[in-house]
Amino acid sequence: MNLFGTMNVKENNLFVGGINTLELVKKFGTPLYVMDEEQIRDNCRRYMKAMGAKINDNKVAYAGKAFLTKAIVQVMKNEGLCLDVVSGGEIYTAIVSEFPMDKVYFHGNNKTIEEIKLGIKAGVGTFIVDNMMELENINNICEVYGKTQDILLRIIPGIEAHTHEYIKTGQIDSKFGFTLLEDNIFRVVKSISELENINLKGLHCHIGSQIFDIEPYREAVRIMINLMNNINNHFEISMTELNLGGGFGIYYGEGDDPKTIEEYCAGILNEVESCSRKLQMKNPNIIIEPGRSIVGNSGITLYTIGGVKEIPNIKKYVSVDGGMTDNIRPSLYSAQYQGLIANNVENNEEAMVTISGKCCESGDVLINDISLPKVKKGDILAVLSTGAYCYSMSSNYNKIPKAPVVLVGKLGPRLICKRETYEDMLRNELDLDII
Repeated sequence: MNLFGTMNVKENNLFVGGINTLELVKKFGTPLYVMDEEQIRDNCRRYMKAMGAKINDNKVAYAGKAFLTKAIVQVMKNEGLCLDVVSGGEIYTAIVSEFPMDKVYFHGNNKTIEEIKLGIKAGVGTFIVDNMMELENINNICEVYGKTQDILLRIIPGIEAHTHEYIKTGQIDSKFGFTLLEDNIFRVVKSISELENINLKGLHCHIGSQIFDIEPYREAVRIMINLMNNINNHFEISMTELNLGGGFGIYYGEGDDPKTIEEYCAGILNEVESCSRKLQMKNPNIIIEPGRSIVGNSGITLYTIGGVKEIPNIKKYVSVDGGMTDNIRPSLYSAQYQGLIANNVENNEEAMVTISGKCCESGDVLINDISLPKVKKGDILAVLSTGAYCYSMSSNYNKIPKAPVVLVGKLGPRLICKRETYEDMLRNELDLDII
């Protein structure tokens, strides 16, 4: 069992940030997302230090899709990170959180006209451009507003990272970015040179998510720096930024073997230095976009155990008061998680059980075959490493309200997302007048 950050066990209870999780349950109920503020900030600082972001022009941009709330945006601002957003809603969250918009990178393979307008009016620093139509839209809107927009071109580097097919993005067959064919890229760059309101600042790639090996990143560096050098020489321009995306893996369970933050960053920066030296070019400014590896291991989800159903000689099901509505990843990706009984962490009497959710779906299973102490109704289950892609992918399926989020830190537990009410869920629904 791997506990991260400030999580530890005292008197056989699980604690986070020095607070007994059972006290959090009494105050906020279940299901409940709990985020460890100290762990989040520590991860941010490690990335900033490893990239030398405070002493050079390298940058760390937090990938907001992993988990984005106003409070988290404010933490990222406080720690000096940039922000990677993928929608108008994420841009709006940054705006109302008073995040410096010149430090925002706007992604997305199909940005709408409304989103592009919002981004340009808000002063988004850099657009990551996926296709020619987007280029034309940005240029036309900038012309109306009298602005020039910095962009990076998203390139598909053709790298097959070993990860789930749904979170691979660097292979040739991808909905994202421009195909890595020099003739094709040269045509795009030539077109950009004819657009008066676009400034090509550099290139971007992203090879996937939950990647444990450093070599795919080294390969991406080699491909992208060679391409950057060829473009600069051919067009006699000077692109200065290379954004290598994120995808750095974290530990969820047995078999996961991620590198440290420092190892990932050193692998990238050393390869950049080596490639640049061989090509006799100046090192580009490097941007990375970690998300999961900043917040993933910083979060847990607490549930109350309800029914226990045993099918003799087959399986024992332990049902909880949440499920695929607060964590879709096991159903969507067959993602693996570890868990423990927060009020009875260590006990010699253990049995193999399956943790099932409350949704009306046979596939609503959070953890298959986990060894836990003998459980009873009312026990509190803690599922570990749920800080990324759980709240952000949550839904109201079966008309189940979304769970709240508590940030635990030096100022104690602070509610950063309220529990939804039934009224909240129906707020945008209208009655049908039947004659």
